[in-house]
Amino acid sequence: MNKITGKVWNFGDNIDTDLIIAARYLNSSDPHHLAKYVMEDADPTFATKVQPGDIIVAGENFGCGSSREHAPIALKAAGVAAIVAPSFARIFYRNAFNMGLPIFELSDAIEIKEGELISIDLDAGTIENIDKEKTYNFTAIPPFMQELLATGGLMNYAKKEAHGKL
Repeated sequence: MNKITGKVWNFGDNIDTDLIIAARYLNSSDPHHLAKYVMEDADPTFATKVQPGDIIVAGENFGCGSSREHAPIALKAAGVAAIVAPSFARIFYRNAFNMGLPIFELSDAIEIKEGELISIDLDAGTIENIDKEKTYNFTAIPPFMQELLATGGLMNYAKKEAHGKL
């Protein structure tokens, strides 16, 4: 998973976890159930339009609000391959990595528009807007967080570590 390429979906600043997955759907933690309702209160048609591999590019403070792990689970289950934003709420940041959902901090995220095709190169630390032929450098991901992504999240990491496979 060194490169992620996908179509962009834009959302604004302060997208909270209740907009990502509303509390009324939290009677289940089944990823497939949650995926049906992801981003419903921000865009009622998003769950039916998003395709596996698509990328959300949002504004400041993505994932603010409650500490529910359901938010990154729902996004990942819906096929969202990554999220790019200038900043993330701290608990969402950690939950995303724990669930194996790649997120990238990019101060210039607002320049990337819905429908554009971007490619994220984890090794190079770059995000290329293929449509605009422009490349950005994202904030480096700490090595341990990279390990979490490489193993698919915290639970997979812990299983591999327990079996001496790291």
